[in-house]
Amino acid sequence: MKAMIILNPSSGKEKANDFVQQIKAALRDEYREIEVRKTRKEGDATAFAREACESLTDTVISAGGDGTINETINGLAEQAHRPRLGITPLGTVNDFARALNIPLDPYEAIQVLLQNSHRGVDVGKINDDYFANVLAVGSIAEASYHVSPERKTRLGTFAYFIEGAKSFLSNDLIDLCIRHDNGKWEGKAFLLLAALTNSVGGFESLAPEAEVNDGKFHAFIIKKGSIPGIAKIIPSLIKGELKESEEVEYFRTAYLDVSSPVRHYINIDGDEGGPLPFKARVLPRHLEVFVPAGTK
Repeated sequence: MKAMIILNPSSGKEKANDFVQQIKAALRDEYREIEVRKTRKEGDATAFAREACESLTDTVISAGGDGTINETINGLAEQAHRPRLGITPLGTVNDFARALNIPLDPYEAIQVLLQNSHRGVDVGKINDDYFANVLAVGSIAEASYHVSPERKTRLGTFAYFIEGAKSFLSNDLIDLCIRHDNGKWEGKAFLLLAALTNSVGGFESLAPEAEVNDGKFHAFIIKKGSIPGIAKIIPSLIKGELKESEEVEYFRTAYLDVSSPVRHYINIDGDEGGPLPFKARVLPRHLEVFVPAGTK
């Protein structure tokens, strides 16, 4: 049995290296060969994960934040051999770990690997890329690009809140044409969110009905970006009733085709993706992921 640990050294408030030995100790009894690969630049985790597929590695452990997990999944998806995926959450938000009930404490998350319990999980495919959690279009989605790694380390999720507040004040609406399983929506929107899981931006109540393997995107179109409009939405978000808000259009779909007459960029799992238009679909139960024993 072979395992690869893909480590982002800048994650975990710069303490990621401290966890490598703990992960190796957890894996030692099960795996005869354990390789540690440390990322240094964008795309490294994808390249390492693809190497793991080609070498028929049994398990890949992604130790980092949602961005590292996203890159790792991009290396694993649609490969002939796909290793099982383990998660050690070291990021700012850790949405994917939250959705899978993986402990956010890295030491506790490492213990999950010892339970040898795993679950088939959906993966989203957008154009030629893949994602685990959410895609978004709108000014608030683009605001996250302005949060530097240093600010994330210093301020945590509050760094995203600061940039998001600025976008609320700008009240930018964008023209969107959205085709999905049930038809088409056209109009001006403040934000489009399509979630594969129930946790988005640390809000585990955004899409409470979303399961990690239900084969669907849970899509929300927020139609107004004014401060009064957002004020109406926040209570619904907190109570897990966002889809009931009159300011929100909600639908479930396995397919999305989104375009705009103006150039806008997609936020994919918290990072900047390419420009619109895009086509996205769900790859059902595409990866086997380690989860706590007893997780449904």
